[in-house]
Amino acid sequence: MVMTVHVDIVSAEKEIFSGAAEMVFAPAEMGEVGIAPRHAPMITRLNPGEVRVKVSATESQPYFISGGILEVQPHLVTILADTAIRARDIDEAAALQAKARAEEALADKSGKVDYATAQAQLAQAIMQLRTLDRLRKRGG
Repeated sequence: MVMTVHVDIVSAEKEIFSGAAEMVFAPAEMGEVGIAPRHAPMITRLNPGEVRVKVSATESQPYFISGGILEVQPHLVTILADTAIRARDIDEAAALQAKARAEEALADKSGKVDYATAQAQLAQAIMQLRTLDRLRKRGG
């Protein structure tokens, strides 16, 4: 029998995923981490990016998160995300528009722009588009 770990992915709005998984991959602050059952306890911040929940040898479920916190216990993985979206639910047109708006704001030299906010919005839009691209390459 394959060992599993319980995974909860929760955003500010709602619970996105709750169930057993063989493995979880997440964009931690210092790089991507892979969490298997009975992983050592840890807490880390998450960057915007893709979380993959491997529920079986043949099925993996991708999600986009805009950042948050990852808590790992030996039998429980909790992801508390600012925003979490199933990869298949990402609105590509909206992500492209957000990317264009952020790029325009960063190009504005008038000094009326919050560059940190524009950079964060650009990073989030780019990661949404990358998550969609990976989903398509995997045939999802």
